[in-house]
Amino acid sequence: MQVVVRDNNVDQALRALKKKLQREGVFREMKLRNYYEKPSEKKARQKAEAIRRARKLARKRLQREGGLPAPTATARPGQPGRPPAAMPRT
Repeated sequence: MQVVVRDNNVDQALRALKKKLQREGVFREMKLRNYYEKPSEKKARQKAEAIRRARKLARKRLQREGGLPAPTATARPGQPGRPPAAMPRT
């Protein structure tokens, strides 16, 4: 993996490197290797991930074909960009 530092801007190069590492899944793999995972747990996790990917793919396919409406971007409480809810008086 290679990141070019332009105009001695190391901060920008670090951000680009972190983004590339994130995309490649290096941080996730490091986190998984931090502790021993039993083979049965590993198999169950991989199966769950495969199911999640398949459901996501099917959902995307349905949205493209018009079977499902596209998701709307609604603000949830506690999310950035939304003022905090007022605390009730006791």
